[in-house]
Amino acid sequence: MRGSAIDPTSAPGGRRTRRAAGGIAAALLLPLLGAAPSPAATGSATGGLQRAFASAAAAYHVPQGVLLAVSYLQSRWDTHAGAPSVTGGYGPMHLTDARTALTTAPHHGEGTEDARGDSARPALHPEPRVPDASALPARLETLPTAAGLTGIPAAGLRTDPAANVAGGAALLAAAQQELGRPLSSDPADWYGAVARFSGAADTATAAAYANDVYDVLRTGAQRTTDDGQVVALAARPGLSADTAQLKRAGLAPAAEDGTECPAAVSCTWVPAPYEEFGDDYGNHDLGDRPASQSIKYIVIHDTEGAWDGVLDLIKDPTYVSWNYTIRSTDGLIAQHVKAKDVAWHAGNWYVNAKSIGIEHEGFLAAPDAWYTEAMYRSSARLVRYLAARYGIPLDRQHILGHDNVPGPTAATVPGMHTDPGPYWDWRHYFELLDHPFGRAGGARGGLVTILPDYARNQPVYTGCTTAGEPCAAHGSSEVRLYSDHDENSALIKDIGLGTVPTTGVNDVSSRVSTGQQYAVADRWGGWTAIWYLGQKAWFRNPGGQPTAVAAAGRVITPKAGLTSIPVYGRAYPEKAAYPAEVPAQAVSPLPYTIPAGQRYVVGDELPGEYYYAVTFTADSHRVVTGEDLYYQIQYGHRVAYVRAADVDVRPSA
Repeated sequence: MRGSAIDPTSAPGGRRTRRAAGGIAAALLLPLLGAAPSPAATGSATGGLQRAFASAAAAYHVPQGVLLAVSYLQSRWDTHAGAPSVTGGYGPMHLTDARTALTTAPHHGEGTEDARGDSARPALHPEPRVPDASALPARLETLPTAAGLTGIPAAGLRTDPAANVAGGAALLAAAQQELGRPLSSDPADWYGAVARFSGAADTATAAAYANDVYDVLRTGAQRTTDDGQVVALAARPGLSADTAQLKRAGLAPAAEDGTECPAAVSCTWVPAPYEEFGDDYGNHDLGDRPASQSIKYIVIHDTEGAWDGVLDLIKDPTYVSWNYTIRSTDGLIAQHVKAKDVAWHAGNWYVNAKSIGIEHEGFLAAPDAWYTEAMYRSSARLVRYLAARYGIPLDRQHILGHDNVPGPTAATVPGMHTDPGPYWDWRHYFELLDHPFGRAGGARGGLVTILPDYARNQPVYTGCTTAGEPCAAHGSSEVRLYSDHDENSALIKDIGLGTVPTTGVNDVSSRVSTGQQYAVADRWGGWTAIWYLGQKAWFRNPGGQPTAVAAAGRVITPKAGLTSIPVYGRAYPEKAAYPAEVPAQAVSPLPYTIPAGQRYVVGDELPGEYYYAVTFTADSHRVVTGEDLYYQIQYGHRVAYVRAADVDVRPSA
């Protein structure tokens, strides 16, 4: 796979190496003590998950809303067909049995990482590190604790969703009693038990988790689970919580470490080293953003490695860097590089210099085990905070996946990365960002916003575990493109890749992603055509189950008289803009063009800009800004740039 997000090719100079990444993230799940209610009959999964929550809540005297909200944050009520998560969590309550999970779960290793950045350094990839089950701490084992409290065999807790819910209720009740609290029917009285249920070792992480649970309680939720059951939690907008209980939970105080994070998340400082060694240095560049240059993008990555191994890599001065990593199990954020400095994460030096990179613990081919609700929410809070602080618009032209970052030159296009992949839920993510996608124009607006129903939209992908073999059916944010209004027609080809398009989970040549916008080129029955990579590309868009909605905005088209115009992977200044002490950078077109008559959505207007930083000391660093203007456009699956001098800008209608 080319899914690996950690990119050893993003810096302007020097060769980077990497060590092994992998291992299991250490969820700090606290063993619960004290008396517990008598176990109740759990019923079966076929009796309905909603009824299972009601039965478990009654049996263990836990408010049903609290139980539903905790489960929503743990799993969004999904069962994952009994498969464990990254930390060996099972079922809707994510009860952990890591020793069993290590011996039964398939391992998703890191994919082939062959991206090359501006300097075309060789890319390496680590061997994932699998922990010794005998060395795992007891706090990773809440499922055996739940078995002891309920009398339900561990196998039942792993595989029967109703039993799993009962086990979670028993753990919450035990936590409440251990804190000396009554088994109250008022959800406001359960804040401390919810914080303890998180398994966090410090007050900041526990508070962030409990606050998320109470946010779910206040807003309510309803969704269809991965096994087709509708589960609902009624909103209680006026609900408050007794947050003072956290002081009695026996957790360590939060560290004061100067991180750049919002107050509503748990954040720790794990610095990427800035060190000189031999004739090279690593692993980022000092800067003065946003004073010296604006920050335009936030790039969403996944690590293709597990927490412990990834944090080993960020501490390696000979490796690359990124700004933040977010832990899957509880949404803990580690900051590594200050926003003023330039991390090496995107495989495109222009984008690096204009962006903040956020890595999310996980593997793109195993979303259920890694892309947790806690991680989505923590990430969304961080992105909202950064977007407000640096004036970054909350749209898909500025909140990019690594798979949306263009190759800076023609030679780099085939090696660009594909994370966070087709299973990242962009629709849900932007709802958490308080910027949900929706119809934004009439049928004559001229544009569409890609917006499939994530759960129902299940394109066939291959190669998640074995090359060429189908991946398990799963919801997806992405929609497949064809050369005609027929699913038997050829897939759209990306000439820059030089390969035949496939359904591979890492092949983005013929896919569009939720939130991206394109100009409408044609329609036929339940099909819509868009301009994409210089071609007319078709996708299914039936009225009864649309995969895109109408939109309006600005588009570019080649100036009159031009048969086609070049497309660029970076917006660099013209040669005359460079001072004598800074080598002029080539303005190199990609192997793509925009033919006359085609239209592409404008994402931003930008001056040509280059950040010169090739030395350890910052006194020679320069930001070169030119007179040439560029427009960022949505060209294919990735963004691209065109010179303003080559195009006209028009309303899409």
